[in-house]
Amino acid sequence: MHFTHGLIFGKFMPVHAGHLALIEFAARQCSHLTVSMSYTPDDPIAPALRLEWLRSLLADRPAIEVVSEPDDFHDPALPLWEATKTWATFIRQRFPDIDVFFCSEAYGEPLSAHLGLPCIYFDPDRTNVPVSATLIRHHPFQYWEYIPAVVRPYFVKRICLYGPESVGKTTTGKQLADYYQTSFVQEVARDMLFDNEFTLEDIIRIGYAQTQAVLEATKTANKLLICDTDVITTELYSQIYLNEVPPVLYELEKQVHYDQYFLLDIDVPWVADGLRDLGHRRQEIFNSFKAALDERGIPYIRVSGDWPTRWQTIVEAIEKMMNG
Repeated sequence: MHFTHGLIFGKFMPVHAGHLALIEFAARQCSHLTVSMSYTPDDPIAPALRLEWLRSLLADRPAIEVVSEPDDFHDPALPLWEATKTWATFIRQRFPDIDVFFCSEAYGEPLSAHLGLPCIYFDPDRTNVPVSATLIRHHPFQYWEYIPAVVRPYFVKRICLYGPESVGKTTTGKQLADYYQTSFVQEVARDMLFDNEFTLEDIIRIGYAQTQAVLEATKTANKLLICDTDVITTELYSQIYLNEVPPVLYELEKQVHYDQYFLLDIDVPWVADGLRDLGHRRQEIFNSFKAALDERGIPYIRVSGDWPTRWQTIVEAIEKMMNG
């Protein structure tokens, strides 16, 4: 049987492979399909972002309309039969011309009775696509394969290897990216500066470039994004070399959130490389890096010891974060 106008509604928090399979199932049976995303002010994922995901995923389907509606009609204190009465009232007013709706949930039967419309179920036992939005929110990495590419950046965990020069940030970062089969963002200043004679304008360009590099890499990272610096580091070196920090750096700092900082200690040999020239001030510079995190209330894990010990410290912390 073919229907004129079908309806699917839900929070899509986030949209996942199960939702997309439901939408495809419904679209085959309707001339026109409305996908309605409900939202509340307290939703853990911003409504605008969820709507953007849905519209991006369905942009090439002209017969599918994506809308958003405030969920101000659901009373969780009511039994399902009574609650779906209020849903039915809203649906009749907002979508008066639908002749079918599709779902995978227990509310389908009572809502069908209240609306006087058929409910067509899709995979109610979740055997075809064994996932839910709740499971993804709580354990995204366990259900990564069910998260659409456009949604994955939201769940990527950014790792910042942080500390003064010559503590192994770049080497460790590359090794971690290889180990976790993901992207690595290195310090862009090394591609933009050839000596330590630079200006505030150079520092500003570096701040923008570092921020953009992290944001772009997040889009394609595989669960984790490994970074060997941040804009706080740019601020610190600006203060050290120029005795001034451009205010825009503090704004750029706010644009990127790191889920885990590792503060790499200076108990490894200092190695000159042409740009490094602060070996005689290692403890002082390390203290400045540590103080910058402390002042901001940013939690971090201090990494010290020989190279195998450092690796173990970092990997154990990442594994705990990923499986938590």
